[in-house]
Amino acid sequence: MNQRDILIKEIRGESLGNVNNQSSSDELFQNEVLRPILKLQNDLFIASFLNYISKYKRDFYSKTVENKLAVIENAIQKDIKFRNALKGMIIGLFTTDEYELYIQNSSNLNKRMMNLLIERLKSQVQLFDIEVE
Repeated sequence: MNQRDILIKEIRGESLGNVNNQSSSDELFQNEVLRPILKLQNDLFIASFLNYISKYKRDFYSKTVENKLAVIENAIQKDIKFRNALKGMIIGLFTTDEYELYIQNSSNLNKRMMNLLIERLKSQVQLFDIEVE
């Protein structure tokens, strides 16, 4: 393992979620790699979404909570440019070995990654209530 991979694992911390003998390889990857990265990058995701709504969704602050949740989901699922930027924030913290695993099953792991991120942002929707000038 090279120095970069060692540093990345130290920065990310321990796995999050339950991992046991019955866990699938995707579930292991989710709990050992994706969840720690999402936790580490949380402030960056918040800042990124605040920037997104200031550029593209100026009416976000006048929406109901249900509509705000829909905006979060649609932004990540349908805005390919934004989605790819978020994906890059996550993939950039993979080790080389993790990246090798990722490219073998990127479609399923991308779905997991984005669903986890959507739920993370939705659970923090109150942080988006204050309009940033």
